[in-house]
Amino acid sequence: MIRDAYLGAAAVAATLLHDPAVADRWSAPSALPDFSVAGLARHLANQVTHTVALLAAPPAATAIPVLAHFTGNEWTTTGTDSEANVGIRRRGERDAAATTPAALADTTDAALAELRRIVPGEPVDRIVDVGDWGLRVDDFLLTRLMELVVHGDDLAVSVGVPTPEMPPAATEATIDLLARVAAWRHGPLAVVRALSRTERAPATISAL
Repeated sequence: MIRDAYLGAAAVAATLLHDPAVADRWSAPSALPDFSVAGLARHLANQVTHTVALLAAPPAATAIPVLAHFTGNEWTTTGTDSEANVGIRRRGERDAAATTPAALADTTDAALAELRRIVPGEPVDRIVDVGDWGLRVDDFLLTRLMELVVHGDDLAVSVGVPTPEMPPAATEATIDLLARVAAWRHGPLAVVRALSRTERAPATISAL
């Protein structure tokens, strides 16, 4: 299910990158602080293009649980002004400066075509090396799926177009993952109250 959901979400993101509004607002600020539309578009595309490279690389020896990927990652555990998060934005801006809206969209299309070829056949026990640790391939694709759903919305809002509808399985998997991260960050009771009791809901249960 995760593999089909990921490929479906990647297809939606690839289509969004072709929207003329992305090119029209390429140099404008995005809905995210310190991120231009170009930088955000590049970051969204990375969830497709970088996946090809990571799946082509040698596998890792051991894997950690998918939740630990977030709880142990500096970009999750620190604020938006932390070195890790500033670095993500700077890399997005740098890489966007080296391309154009049309070239980025075409590169993403090519990467998606390759992923459609290789993802279905990945062994279930394949461990993807993501740098500091490894993730089982379906857990890895789940992390990329969440990025596609979240940043697809960010990019659509940034360029003033309706947020494209993601496959239901992609949205459901994203909600489940974000709820787990939110419960780790704020405690399970805060998440339960936010979802069930307006009068006792906390100000935020944002996972990211």
